[in-house]
Amino acid sequence: MTILQTPFPLGWQHYLFGGLCVGGGVALLFLLTGRVGGMSSVFSSTWSFVLRRPFFQQPRLVNTRGWRLEYALGLILGAFAWWLWRGGGVPETTGVPWWLLLVGGFIAGYGARLGHGCTSGHGICGLGSLQWPSALAVLTFMATAFLTANLVTRWLV
Repeated sequence: MTILQTPFPLGWQHYLFGGLCVGGGVALLFLLTGRVGGMSSVFSSTWSFVLRRPFFQQPRLVNTRGWRLEYALGLILGAFAWWLWRGGGVPETTGVPWWLLLVGGFIAGYGARLGHGCTSGHGICGLGSLQWPSALAVLTFMATAFLTANLVTRWLV
């Protein structure tokens, strides 16, 4: 088994293709509209439909929620199209317990709010536009992810 097969038992090519699609899509969105396609803004702007708290009623969220929902729908439809193109079948599952996924989701959501953006916003859009704060955020995200993955692996195994 080669070094690339160990961390990527199903191959690495589809990850490369997916990354190129995401990066190309974000670049195209910016070039054609001047808009930045980070996902934490999509999440916050969607909540502005139902939550009347001042944070969610900011003009930058309320005035952009239409195109952000279309953007999120495009990501979902793109993933569905990829699944169909790969032959459909049974979706992949995980052995991680549902409660651990829920806890991880809350921690990730809190981190996105605390870091003023998510990994896609800072890692793809921020680094792509050479933003120094995004570089620091990505380094923090990655260090935390490496540490957490190692701790959880040792805890669960």
